[in-house]
Amino acid sequence: MLNILIVEDEQAIANLIYINLSDEGYHCTCAFDGKHGADLIEKENYDLILLDIMLPEIDGYELLEYIKPMGTPVIFITAKGAVNDRIKGLKLGADDYLVKPFQIGELLARVEAVLRRYGKSEKQFVFADVSICTDSRQVIKSGNNIDLTVKEFDLLLELVRNKNVALYRDRLYEKVWGEEFFGETRTLDSHIQRLRKKLGWEERIKTVFRIGYRLEG
Repeated sequence: MLNILIVEDEQAIANLIYINLSDEGYHCTCAFDGKHGADLIEKENYDLILLDIMLPEIDGYELLEYIKPMGTPVIFITAKGAVNDRIKGLKLGADDYLVKPFQIGELLARVEAVLRRYGKSEKQFVFADVSICTDSRQVIKSGNNIDLTVKEFDLLLELVRNKNVALYRDRLYEKVWGEEFFGETRTLDSHIQRLRKKLGWEERIKTVFRIGYRLEG
């Protein structure tokens, strides 16, 4: 699991980022001022740091100078949206620059892009006797290749990334199909049934009453 540090003094924004990145399968930690951020960076290795500029104690520019020698990628997230501010941030060594307010979808896309650039995107997941390669979109179970449709593969990946967590039907549908959920569960339920049968996971993919599904293991 990739490790992301969020250094943001507005707790509502930090929590929003934390929840959405955690939902994507990242391990996240929050710091609400620059000094706490520096302390965490000193103790822990991070795959990516999301960094506000206007921070108490130590500002984002100063913190970036501290981070640069470590080679950890940084995305500035800030209300300072003027062109000169963006140029300054990028020249100082930030890998990307996102201006508040922003759409969560854009943040997730930028996080994925920066992690790919550094070769840090997760390409392999292993759960029980199943191995999943996200690059080739191959699924291997006990040495045998399992043929999945595009949606079955995406659904499996979502379940594995959130193993032992009860996932709501609407969230699963919207993540995998990329469109709003209107309460029709037949499509999702039939894909779950096929996934259970193909993987022999009838006992692993549990139905959670009035909620959705949970992958146990």
